[in-house]
Amino acid sequence: MTADPNDEFVVPPALERGDRVAVVAPASNLYEEFPYVHELGLERLREVFDLEPVEYPTARTGSDWLYDNPEARAEDVMDAFRDPDIGGVVATIGGNDQVRIVAHLDPEVLRENPTRFYGWSDNTALALYLWNLGIVSFYGGSLLTEYAMHGEMFPYTVEYLERALFSDSLGEVRPAERFTDEPNRWAEGPEVLETPRETEPNPGWRFEGSDRAVEGRVWGGCWGIVDEWFLLDRYVPDRDRLAGTVLAIETSEGRPDPGHIAGQLRALGERGVLEAFDGVLVGRAVTRSYKENPPAEERREYRERQREVFVEAFAEYNPDAPVVLDLDFGHTYPTVPVPIGGRVRIDPGEERVVFR
Repeated sequence: MTADPNDEFVVPPALERGDRVAVVAPASNLYEEFPYVHELGLERLREVFDLEPVEYPTARTGSDWLYDNPEARAEDVMDAFRDPDIGGVVATIGGNDQVRIVAHLDPEVLRENPTRFYGWSDNTALALYLWNLGIVSFYGGSLLTEYAMHGEMFPYTVEYLERALFSDSLGEVRPAERFTDEPNRWAEGPEVLETPRETEPNPGWRFEGSDRAVEGRVWGGCWGIVDEWFLLDRYVPDRDRLAGTVLAIETSEGRPDPGHIAGQLRALGERGVLEAFDGVLVGRAVTRSYKENPPAEERREYRERQREVFVEAFAEYNPDAPVVLDLDFGHTYPTVPVPIGGRVRIDPGEERVVFR
């Protein structure tokens, strides 16, 4: 189920202020545990972006029911896409089993009704499915994470979400001045949403690998889901279709062991996959989770080990690819909603990243 390699990709129409946006849960959901976070996300859609959220049946459904009913999750996505009054589709949050809804999607419904989709983490599965259909989606902009941020939304996030919502392209992106990977503290109660997360200075991006400028179509998302995609091997584009694309990749709050990532990259290198990509965008690594909160020095060391893993893998299997490290997308905040299927130019000489 892949589109013809020569087909043009479609960037679904941009939204306008006042548009209706579907809120769906194609991955998991935390409404039963944290309804106040959900409500804050809806409020921010209305008040910050002047959009009218329309909650579909899965939006307030518990994760156990969602797990047992993958076809219902798929149906919500398709219903939202086919509704002419819906300008965009926003996922509530990620999860770890969205791969189970893919078989229930009707490609013709999605292909005939291209709509802007926003979601990260487990929503990589849906983004890559849409990529196969030639439909651009956005890796970022989930309701409970970016919209319902503690304290207030990061201005950086607002700026790039506005571009992803209302513009034809993101244009040039720049590093955020500060960032955080502090886990949310939703379990402490509604009052915690009034307290901003602690941030630290952003040292900026790092350009490694080749110094040649490249441009290609973006493919990727969350590393854990991309790895599942290759294991499933049912929907992965062949190497000819991936040739010349730019891999955008980041890891989740699970803090995967860098040695394990190295082994996975090595396997893809031996398979000939890594050589297909013209460039690589790597999101900043998350160093803290609900289970682990290591000291600052250990967090810095973890990030450096992970950087080395990606740099060394591409140095061995694709030395012609420029590798940009620590971009502001994924599971740290603030974020850029990266257009999966959109085009990007990487210019190491000028240290620029520009989405077309």
